[in-house]
Amino acid sequence: MSVARRRLPLPGTHPAERLCHVTGLLLVLSGLVHLVVFAVDGGPWDGPVSWRKPVTFGLSFGATLMAITWVTSYLYVRPRLRALLLTVFAADCVVEVGGITLQAWRRVPSHLDMETPFDTVVSMTLAVGGGVLVVLLTVFAVASFRHRPTGPAGMALAVRSGFAILLVGLASGAAMIARGVVLTRTGHQEAAYHSTAPLKPLHGVSLHAVLVLPALARLLSYTSWSETTRRRIVATATGCYVAAVAGAGVWAVLTY
Repeated sequence: MSVARRRLPLPGTHPAERLCHVTGLLLVLSGLVHLVVFAVDGGPWDGPVSWRKPVTFGLSFGATLMAITWVTSYLYVRPRLRALLLTVFAADCVVEVGGITLQAWRRVPSHLDMETPFDTVVSMTLAVGGGVLVVLLTVFAVASFRHRPTGPAGMALAVRSGFAILLVGLASGAAMIARGVVLTRTGHQEAAYHSTAPLKPLHGVSLHAVLVLPALARLLSYTSWSETTRRRIVATATGCYVAAVAGAGVWAVLTY
């Protein structure tokens, strides 16, 4: 089977891809709308109860959903399987952002909040949704390493590095949830809310390498530079990104 036949015909033309792109745009729009809400309503930007969460999660999940939809078009994944995984991923992103947004409007924490039965259901739903995200993205990450991704010069390195760094972000997110749940279950609710702070920079930086690095490789493909030069630029950018992640990791260890 040729490389061209391994992928969907054209990125963005499959119904699942269109669904994911539209959903991603709506999530980004939700984040921007809540930025306006924050500007009007005010309140703290930091803390477990703030408009920051629907803003940052809407923007982050929306951008990540669109990035994963695009980047996975370079992977060797059966079209039907890819469409199924992307559809589940899109639904999970909506559930995550929806739950966080709901709790922001209720003026209660979205994560690690088990004060009432309803809050417990929301928190556990978000935790399970996070687990689903880890499984789906790990499947795509494994696929990127099993078969060399297609695309212009430097894209294979960009995609593989992006997914590898993304796994670091997922691991840090899982660590935040796990530690927070333990503290909550042992009666340290306030400590649980603050326990995630050291890992947030690592989590945030790591999540978006899968967008930044492949986007750089794609932009370089429009230049007249040689393939060797473009590969070197992507490799240098990857090294810089890894250094940033390492720095965030050191900060997390020192402040944890």
